[in-house]
Amino acid sequence: MGSAVGLCSSPRAWGCDWNIARLLCFAAISWVLMTQMEVGAWTYHYGDKSDYSWEVARNFCRSFYTDLVAIQNQREIAYLNSVLPHHRTYYWIGIRKINNVWTWVGTSKALTKEAENWASREPNNKGRNQDCVEMYIKRDNDAGRWNDERCQKKKRALCYQASCQSSSCSQRGDCVETIGNYTCDCYPGFYGLECEHVVRCKNLDPGPDCSHPLGEYSYNSTCKFLCQEGFELQGLDTLQCLESGNWTAEAPECAAVKCPALAAPGRGGLNCTHWHGDFTYNSSCAFSCETGFVRNGSETLECTALGQWTGLPPLCEAIKCPMLDSLSRGQLNCSHWHGDFMYNSTCSFSCETGFVRIGSETLECTALGQWTGSPPLCEALKCPVLATPGRGQLNCTNWHGDFTYNSTCAFSCETGFVRNGSETLECTALGQWTGHPPHCEAVKCPVLDSPDRGQLNCTHRHGDFTYNSTCAFSCETGFVRNGSETLECTALGQWTGHPPRCEAVKCPVLDSPDRGQLNCTHRHGDFTYNSTCAFSCEMGFVRNGSETLECTALGQWTGHPPRCEAVKCPVLDSPDRGQLNCTHRHGDFTYNSTCAFSCETGFVRNGSETLECTALGQWTEHPPRCEVMRCPKLRGLEPILMNCSHPLGSFSYGSVCRFRCTQGYFLNGTSRVRCQPDAHWSDKMPTCQEEAAPYFKQVLLYMGGGAVALVALLLTGMLIALLIKRLSDKEEEKTLLNPTSDLGVTGVFTNATFDSNL
Repeated sequence: MGSAVGLCSSPRAWGCDWNIARLLCFAAISWVLMTQMEVGAWTYHYGDKSDYSWEVARNFCRSFYTDLVAIQNQREIAYLNSVLPHHRTYYWIGIRKINNVWTWVGTSKALTKEAENWASREPNNKGRNQDCVEMYIKRDNDAGRWNDERCQKKKRALCYQASCQSSSCSQRGDCVETIGNYTCDCYPGFYGLECEHVVRCKNLDPGPDCSHPLGEYSYNSTCKFLCQEGFELQGLDTLQCLESGNWTAEAPECAAVKCPALAAPGRGGLNCTHWHGDFTYNSSCAFSCETGFVRNGSETLECTALGQWTGLPPLCEAIKCPMLDSLSRGQLNCSHWHGDFMYNSTCSFSCETGFVRIGSETLECTALGQWTGSPPLCEALKCPVLATPGRGQLNCTNWHGDFTYNSTCAFSCETGFVRNGSETLECTALGQWTGHPPHCEAVKCPVLDSPDRGQLNCTHRHGDFTYNSTCAFSCETGFVRNGSETLECTALGQWTGHPPRCEAVKCPVLDSPDRGQLNCTHRHGDFTYNSTCAFSCEMGFVRNGSETLECTALGQWTGHPPRCEAVKCPVLDSPDRGQLNCTHRHGDFTYNSTCAFSCETGFVRNGSETLECTALGQWTEHPPRCEVMRCPKLRGLEPILMNCSHPLGSFSYGSVCRFRCTQGYFLNGTSRVRCQPDAHWSDKMPTCQEEAAPYFKQVLLYMGGGAVALVALLLTGMLIALLIKRLSDKEEEKTLLNPTSDLGVTGVFTNATFDSNL
């Protein structure tokens, strides 16, 4: 209980987030409510108050005990099912799916097939992510068996406290937990309850060099064996004590090194002495030969420690006669009883076909090492002498003398001549040549014909169209040779090239002119001698150059190809008081050019807005004019007086008219108007109204002195206002009239009114 409280004082020690730590602390503090089952050193622990997720349950078990319980056998399953109380959510155990493999988390070992204890039709991963395992305790069916579940579900924790320590089993075996104790699964070579004993092998005879890491002649002891010089081991040179208590093999023995067995030489004898067995280390053997034979090699051999004799066994060889060679152009046939050219050997001589023997036919080797006579000779037969052919050469190979048997004579002809007859003659064994001598004839080339539209002229030195014949080619007027001018018949019976052709002279290829067409007539090929080409242009374009060209014998046209140029219209200018904007497709003011006209502000176009240049070189209408906009004429009638200025014409755009009234009247409305770009005046024409002074006099007679003062004040204000307005009108009038003052136009005040007839 004290350890649980200590951990709760620092809940981060659980290695999980704050909420999980609080939950585990609560579980630890309430551990007093849990039931503990203890059997010896191995204990099980389970909770009966709180349910946890699998991760929280494992953290709790690892904090106070070893881990979630690891099920090792069916006996343990039966025990847990009998002692644990039934709980509706059952218990978490320490197995989980890791990388898709069910693994015991406490040992990191995979669940084996034989250790599985799944309930029927489990695991089924129902709902997916069922990676943790619960154990059914006291369930009506499948009691004690397992089921895969989602790790977030809440269940009781089933923990265990391990009894195995690091020193258990003497560190010579695996400590296996059991209910109430543990057992040791000893490593190979060890036994005992704590694996404290080591397996022993039988003692070996003194002599080997041994190492005993675990005790004399015990498991893993190793012994090495050696033999004296001249002796070798029969068996393995190293033995090791196995976990079974047996050595890896029987102890080896030392046996004398053996040399290869020796035999008496042919026509000789053998006498040996053996110290350690037949033909073994230190054995010695002496050799001897029969009468008439001599020893070739050492007289005595000894077997060394390496299993080799001190030399090769000798041979007994018969006495030799001088070696005989085969006759030049002959054969040697010998019978040897005791070896080549030894005593009693006999040799017979014969000559090849075409040769005859001069001397003895047979010789014999005597007991003194000498032959009974001298070797014979073989001489070749002769054929008739040959002569060199005309225009040719003769080259002979004489193996046995000029024009003798097997002499070969090759015939060749000079360059440009070919042999008629056999190339080679050979002198036979009968003294006759294999055929008649050949003669040389000039090589022939294929017969040539005159080319079409041309001529052929040939010179023949050795016959028509033969070696060194030359043929010259020429062509008619208007045609040119395609190929060599002259061909010569070579020594290979071929002309120095292909016969040429006479081809019509070519003129440069003509293209249809831009905006035109080309129509040609070709007699001897496209654009060749005598070809004629006619040119024409599209509508709106005219030809500049010859209508027809002809290809001459010099490969030139009779003139330059013409061009198709766009038809031109008269050049247009911008109208006075206007602008001109043109689009030219084929050049300035040419066919299909279009020109748009516009006028300045206050002016209106009189004529078409757009003109187009036609295929006849004429514009579709006359160019328009820009005429000034005119406002309605004004007419003055008393008491209105009018003064107008007309910079661009009478009552036109820019005209300004000023107004005033005769004495006794005041102006009601604007004092001046102006003709605007839209042909409207800037304001309505004013009117003149009679002044109010006479009426004020009558009023004063009835109202007395106070009224006089009031009227005087009103009149003074009105006069000041009229004065300010008059000054303002004059300044504006100067501004309007100043731009056109150089025109010298002056205004005259007259009675004015609008002329509604304009």
